[in-house]
Amino acid sequence: MSDYSDAPADKMTKAYIKIRNKRAELKAAFTKEDGELAHQLDILKRALLSYCENNKVESVRTDEGLFFRSQRTKYWTSDWDAMHKFVIEHAVPELFDRRLNQTNMKQFLEENPELKPEGLKIDSEYVISVRKK
Repeated sequence: MSDYSDAPADKMTKAYIKIRNKRAELKAAFTKEDGELAHQLDILKRALLSYCENNKVESVRTDEGLFFRSQRTKYWTSDWDAMHKFVIEHAVPELFDRRLNQTNMKQFLEENPELKPEGLKIDSEYVISVRKK
């Protein structure tokens, strides 16, 4: 595989677009086939859950393997203002995931260049974007 360091810019651009298009083609084919397989798995999952419910069991061992059901609970809020107030009132910041909203943080720093939260790390890098002519 070439490193393209001596190639003219137009040839690198052409190669980039060709490779990107091939990857998109492969991804589309994979996504289609994977979607069909995921659909089949969903049907089987529902059937296995029904089996557990109908037979009043939590797990089943077969010659092919073991399946079991477990309960998964998800939490979310429809009122972020009330949730923020609750978190502050009860001093439970651990209820939130530890990540920053990239767009909002960038905007905040642009609007407040004199303010920088302690411990904030910033990593910037140049990236290449290529568009077909």
